[in-house]
Amino acid sequence: MNISHHLRIYGHVQGVFFRESMYRKARQLGITGWVRNRSDGSVEAMIQGAPEVVSAMIEWARRGPDMARVEGVEISAGSGEYTDFERLNTA
Repeated sequence: MNISHHLRIYGHVQGVFFRESMYRKARQLGITGWVRNRSDGSVEAMIQGAPEVVSAMIEWARRGPDMARVEGVEISAGSGEYTDFERLNTA
């Protein structure tokens, strides 16, 4: 059974290929959902998949790509049904 989580990632997370890196990691893990930058400088994502791969994606988000400096990740219940993982425009 799949689970969904909504993530808000704070810190130095824009301009460091966070969205692209998360996209690649999600595809590698078989995660569906989306990722986008927010105008406040954070990154937002909806992730959906088997509990173990969602946990792995959350652990990755706590670190991010090499150039990122993640200061915090807010996790809440997610919603929706997704068939792929997408990079969305800034909101």
